[in-house]
Amino acid sequence: MNIEQKVYKKLLDVPKGKITTYGDLAKAVGLKNGQRLIGKIMNKNPYPVLVPCHRVVMSTGKIGGYAYGEIVKMKMLSDEGIEITNGKIESFDKNLFKF
Repeated sequence: MNIEQKVYKKLLDVPKGKITTYGDLAKAVGLKNGQRLIGKIMNKNPYPVLVPCHRVVMSTGKIGGYAYGEIVKMKMLSDEGIEITNGKIESFDKNLFKF
């Protein structure tokens, strides 16, 4: 299994209505300081509906980028019950999924 497959598989653990960070996802698959690589992998996600890359956000609470645009990412997160104000997750710690 290559690193992309490991990342996508691990991301399936993050339930609807929860988020994780690029850094936490990197650590969960054994990548030390792999936040940027996770971002690149998320951008190439061939299964964006099945593998919920929209649930990966920045550790600052900002939603971060999305291949289909930040507005689409915000809508998807909002539809799952995540509250966002000015591009930032409200109640960040409450919504954060821990691997």
